[in-house]
Amino acid sequence: MRLTFIGADHEVTGSCHYLEVGEKKILVDCGMEQGVNVYENAPLPVSYAEIDYVLLTHAHIDHAGYLPLIFARGFRGAVYATEATADLCGIMLRDSAHIQEMEAEWKNRKARRAGRPEEPPVYTVNDAEGVLQLFVPCPYGERIQLSDELTVRFTDAGHLLGSASIEVWAREGDTQKKLVFSGDIGNYNKPLIRDPQYIKEADYVLMECTYGDRYHKRGTDHVAELAGIIQETLDRGGNVVIPAFVVGRTLAVLYFIRCLKAQHLVTGHGHFDVYVDSPMAVEATHVFKENELDCYDDETQELVRRGINPISFPGLKLSVSSEESKNINFDPEPKVIISAAGMCDAGRIRHHLKHNLWRKECTVVFAGYQAEGTLGRTLVDGGKTVKIFGETIDVEAKIVNIEGLSGHADRDGLLDWISAFERKPERVFMVHGEDTVCTAFAGTLEKEKGIRADAPFSGSVFDLVSGQWLVRTAGVTVSKERMAKRKAAGVYGRLVAAGERLMQVIRHNEGGANKDLARFADQIQSLCDKWDR
Repeated sequence: MRLTFIGADHEVTGSCHYLEVGEKKILVDCGMEQGVNVYENAPLPVSYAEIDYVLLTHAHIDHAGYLPLIFARGFRGAVYATEATADLCGIMLRDSAHIQEMEAEWKNRKARRAGRPEEPPVYTVNDAEGVLQLFVPCPYGERIQLSDELTVRFTDAGHLLGSASIEVWAREGDTQKKLVFSGDIGNYNKPLIRDPQYIKEADYVLMECTYGDRYHKRGTDHVAELAGIIQETLDRGGNVVIPAFVVGRTLAVLYFIRCLKAQHLVTGHGHFDVYVDSPMAVEATHVFKENELDCYDDETQELVRRGINPISFPGLKLSVSSEESKNINFDPEPKVIISAAGMCDAGRIRHHLKHNLWRKECTVVFAGYQAEGTLGRTLVDGGKTVKIFGETIDVEAKIVNIEGLSGHADRDGLLDWISAFERKPERVFMVHGEDTVCTAFAGTLEKEKGIRADAPFSGSVFDLVSGQWLVRTAGVTVSKERMAKRKAAGVYGRLVAAGERLMQVIRHNEGGANKDLARFADQIQSLCDKWDR
């Protein structure tokens, strides 16, 4: 029974951890890295074809975004997630795959003109469709037995629609251990969704610490704050551009705008237009409505009972087609534009920034974490020029960062969450935080809470039975040379993964009818003859 740290170790994105219990092989999250990554992720010690289960904490791309990739590399196990997470992944993974294909085509057009070799997309829409067939939707709060060795339960983490901390009861021989994977722990008193639910006991905890070194601004009236920003910008004749994470932050911003419109806090502009420019966000609003009983907080449920849609109001316009998206920037009327992606590293938001960043009368409002190396982080950090689609843009618009609207718990919220355990875990592992934050927050738990805590690097392996490290690694810094080699090996890696899956299939057919096995062998030999150059 062992745990291997793969991704989001001393980094914020790319969450992935590998658990072995008896013969079962499990991934907890399988996320895409975003922005600049300081450290190399360790390779998975087995082929993706050998993975039996993926346990998914929530639908954000840095936790779910590589699921289509591992499907392309041979994974055919089951993906267990909450019902809302399964619904949202149906939207977000298809969208992510579409972006991968579009960006690969754009890069390859440039490569063809320059005489460089073309590169395939990281994964395709077909890969996304394939992995979505493997999802097993699960309710909150119900124990689900995956095998004789494994039982799991999903508990609301309060971070995003459908987000969960995952409790895992693992048995090997006479030994049973309980692990808790926190997922992303939600901020408190957010609109629409519930606060994070507490868990009472565990032997081991993997805990995120994204905001382990900072505090959210308390007592802020976000409705009034947003109303002031919109009023000033519309008065100047500018647009308010809000890069928003499609599900969490988009719905929260819509809720605040409904409130400020209902209270007539913005005057002189009638029912000013608010564009939600994202087909994915439009679909996500439908998912939100369908999951209201499981996910709404009490205040939102009361609005629904009174017949009030908490995220709809006069002037709301949903932009789905590319043509509708382009027309937004040709309309001279001052407006609010909400578009994805939240870190400005992909999607339609880049077009809106290109059209509005250079205008002094406009405002760009950030309402969520910006990973290092993303366009969003550059703007929040005060960058004076940025490059978008190869064009240098002067940043003249006002840049505003709304504090306290984050979907992540701050330092106090994280300490409250871990303090709710009625007995101290044997050990807590800090993950999903920037390099120094992971180390510092582990020290905080030991000093302030008396909890034994570690901040392992990718590739570290922990024996859950003995409570000892089997492998303790140091971080391997990413270099341009290593990145180039990894990129070049991408397609060949897919071929190797296909071969590994073939061996899995061969082993599964041991004991089959001789006639069938002979035919299978002939098919393999024929394929080898074709490619043996």
